[in-house]
Amino acid sequence: MSALLFRLGRRCARHPFRVIGLWLMAAFAVVGLKGTAGGTFNDSFRVPGVESQHAVDVLKDRFPSRAGQSARIVVHVDKGRLDDAGHRPTVDGARQQLAKGHDVANVSDPFAAHSAAISADGRTGYLDVAYTLDKLTVRQLDDATTVAERVRADGVQTEFTGLLAELAKKDPASELIGVGVAIIVLLIAFGSVVAMGLPILTALMGLFVGAASVGVLSAVMDVPKFSLVLCMMVGLGVGIDYALFIVTRHRQHLHDGMSVEDSAGAAIATAGQAVLFAGTTVVIAILGLFLAGLPAITSMGVSVALVVVVAMMAAITLLPGLLGLAGTKIDKLSIHRKTHVAKPAHETFSGRWANHVGSHPVRYAMMSFMALCAIAAPALSMRIGMPDDGNAAKATTQRKGYDLLADGFGRGFNGPILVVIDIPTRADHVAVNRIHDALQADPGVAAVTAPVFNAASDTAMLTTNPTTAPQDENTDTLVRHLRSDVLSTAVQGTDAKALLTGQAMVTDLTDRISSRMPIFIAAIVAMSFLLLMIVFRSILVPLKAALMNLLSIAAAYGVIVAVFQWGWANELIGLQHTMPINPFAPLIMFAILFGLSMDYEVFLLSRIREEYLTTSDSHKSVVTGLSNTARVITSAALIMISVFGAFVLGDDPNGKLFGVGLAVAVFLDATLVRMVLVPATMSLFGRANWWLPTWLDRILPHLDLEGAPKDAEVIDVVPERELIAA
Repeated sequence: MSALLFRLGRRCARHPFRVIGLWLMAAFAVVGLKGTAGGTFNDSFRVPGVESQHAVDVLKDRFPSRAGQSARIVVHVDKGRLDDAGHRPTVDGARQQLAKGHDVANVSDPFAAHSAAISADGRTGYLDVAYTLDKLTVRQLDDATTVAERVRADGVQTEFTGLLAELAKKDPASELIGVGVAIIVLLIAFGSVVAMGLPILTALMGLFVGAASVGVLSAVMDVPKFSLVLCMMVGLGVGIDYALFIVTRHRQHLHDGMSVEDSAGAAIATAGQAVLFAGTTVVIAILGLFLAGLPAITSMGVSVALVVVVAMMAAITLLPGLLGLAGTKIDKLSIHRKTHVAKPAHETFSGRWANHVGSHPVRYAMMSFMALCAIAAPALSMRIGMPDDGNAAKATTQRKGYDLLADGFGRGFNGPILVVIDIPTRADHVAVNRIHDALQADPGVAAVTAPVFNAASDTAMLTTNPTTAPQDENTDTLVRHLRSDVLSTAVQGTDAKALLTGQAMVTDLTDRISSRMPIFIAAIVAMSFLLLMIVFRSILVPLKAALMNLLSIAAAYGVIVAVFQWGWANELIGLQHTMPINPFAPLIMFAILFGLSMDYEVFLLSRIREEYLTTSDSHKSVVTGLSNTARVITSAALIMISVFGAFVLGDDPNGKLFGVGLAVAVFLDATLVRMVLVPATMSLFGRANWWLPTWLDRILPHLDLEGAPKDAEVIDVVPERELIAA
């Protein structure tokens, strides 16, 4: 592998214009394929095998008029009533104008005889717009916006909720802020404008091709729009970090007197090989999301994994081409006034710190362990729930609409529970009335609509509004109570079957994730443990790595619970109130963070093992390894933190949650874990770190990540010691 990568890196550096041209051609080809395939993002999600999903499928099959998308437009007046002579003509006119819009199937009449779309005080109402489309576009938003502006001009407040509000959102380009911080970090790390620019260019090209590839993927899979946010986060982070590691090694080889082509080849053979291994670990961890059994999460995982693969390919092909193009001018436009002579490992700050920690391993291991456990403690009270319009910023139209509906119709109005009743025979129709009466009598139910039958009269639907808000734990309790006690009793003696969906889908999703989480975590940890054991020929090192990664991820969970669920300092990130944790967050964060943590683990431990194989001195190997990698790992972590943290500035609460969680996890991993816990435990266990039973060593496959290649041309250029574990 090392010899192959060496030749690849040297060839790319020798023919930079060919490499750059091929990448530009690939970019145009992927963009063209995306346009031809016609892929679109789909935010609908399925939870196969649960009752609520079965109910949704029944509705789509037996109520075809409800198969398209719908939107709710809220109207409100501060004085008077919507149905008085001054306001009713305005609302009626709005309904008629909306009905003439593109792809509109129907618009509800809030003033109809049996309608419940006007609040008791008459000040708040809503119009439901049904569309013939499976996905709304800007055209539908423009139609609704035109109507809303006219209604507002007549003194009636008009707000959008749901899909129309999503289309109206305009988040800032947060990724640009992350790139800006990355530029500053790279300038400080490299001290050269040219050297700084290479990782940025590589990462941006990789991200562009990767994101366009996700667009192609959306033509064959249902890819949620939020996947793009995750792809931006992870793609920028790993793209810049991987290039950072390779450029750092390349500059070291150049300073040692290598030619540009040989240096690029050696950097790809060493740091590039480590990038491939670390990136593969990230991909494996993310693809573990298949185990969740949720199509939306699976497609998110595939999208992020695809972007990571493209980032790896850019790092080992496009980057050496750019290195060859830069040549010996890579250190030009320097911001440093003078060159400092490199200090021995034990004299650097990180070397002295590693020596200090290694001299008191028990103390620092216990302190860091206890600190991580304390930060992780809030995770024990994590409550999963689906964010909604009530979590949006107060100035947004969806938040205003949400609050108006909650004030006018009750807290549970924004989270209705739909009851779908399958009626096999006419004799079973009696169950519908019994279900309606039983729901109406339940103290947890605020209101129940009259049943609506389909054309065949074999299916009925009722809308039930809880007395509690959608994100209230009591709403989940109500769903379980209705299923186990109320509905089961109401259908006794008939063949009718009652199914719950709507807000019940969140309850089912929570239960599914809770049941799959242990399997998912066990599988990811086991695969990572096996990979690290093969590479480092040790049992203790991968075991400690897995435990430390679990600790740092648990600490990240603790922070998001404290901030988002408990409300600690949530005003600082633009949240006005608390919210439950997104059901997707624990799974996706675990996959991404476990993979990214392995990046730093590989780069640090490979240097430590390199020194240990040379000196057989456990303490010295830790000092040297940390000294040689601390600067680049710190720079990489700062870049990751800035990229992830920049998404906190957006309005989307999901983006804020992932941004905070991922940034905090990287910070803890690069500080408490890599700078304290790793050197402490490595020094504490000494030679035992590298113990592997002989019989196990014989049956495990050998990867040459830690071994020099046999190719003579590589050995002549790069000493074997340089090719040991990049």
